[in-house]
Amino acid sequence: MTQGFDGARGRATKMLERNVPSILRPTKGMDLKIKRGFCSKSQEGSKQKPEVEGHTPFTMTRHKPSDWEKKVLLWSGRFKKADDIPEIVSHELLDSARNKLRVKISYVMIALTILGCIVMVIKGKRAAERHESLATQNLEKKARWREEIAQSASAKP
Repeated sequence: MTQGFDGARGRATKMLERNVPSILRPTKGMDLKIKRGFCSKSQEGSKQKPEVEGHTPFTMTRHKPSDWEKKVLLWSGRFKKADDIPEIVSHELLDSARNKLRVKISYVMIALTILGCIVMVIKGKRAAERHESLATQNLEKKARWREEIAQSASAKP
């Protein structure tokens, strides 16, 4: 039964290939079966890692940290002292330290935002107790402007 289905699929593929321009047609030995599932790298390619001239895969992932990167490693809690940091570290270590520091900074910013909101609520309640509001402040400011205009108009003649 599957042989009949494969034969029909082959005939349908050949009929469709006639209407496709030659530049878009697959080569003769190409497998046209649709694969269901996740894409995976070929096993042959994963066994050998390409080497760049003068660099092995080990040296390509290693890095000498700058002074700023050393500070990031310290602030992230990866190392206790600057003397503990090795001369050459991996990019993965630097990336994880940056991410950890990024999370710490975001937590500090969240805490400061919440603290600022609480302070503003307290100040607003105190201002309400003193019967201070933006509406009364605006009315007082406009009354002062009117007085200044009236004084300047009386001083001109």
